[in-house]
Amino acid sequence: MVASCKDQLKQVAICLQRSPCVMIERHTPKECVEVPELHNELPDLCKAQLATFLECKRGIVDMRKRIRGNGTLSTGKYDEQYSKLSEGNFDPREEMKKLKTLDSNQKQ
Repeated sequence: MVASCKDQLKQVAICLQRSPCVMIERHTPKECVEVPELHNELPDLCKAQLATFLECKRGIVDMRKRIRGNGTLSTGKYDEQYSKLSEGNFDPREEMKKLKTLDSNQKQ
């Protein structure tokens, strides 16, 4: 994967892991994205981050962006959060609170 999309991918993964679809209903992140009924229930923040990631992926094959670059390189900003969620080292209630806070900030 191109380095410029790694941060966006990790953002989406973190958001999906925190979403009620995965935490409460126990669906896989793939199911939450692909099944229309589940996708409609995702928080707006996750939908926006998914759209950003997909736009980044489209930019990889866009010839106009190949010359000037698709974006900044990965900063590693989300590496620690991603590894904690991947390994299961988290408190589900705390993660749900974080998602609600981030989602409410987006709506304002």
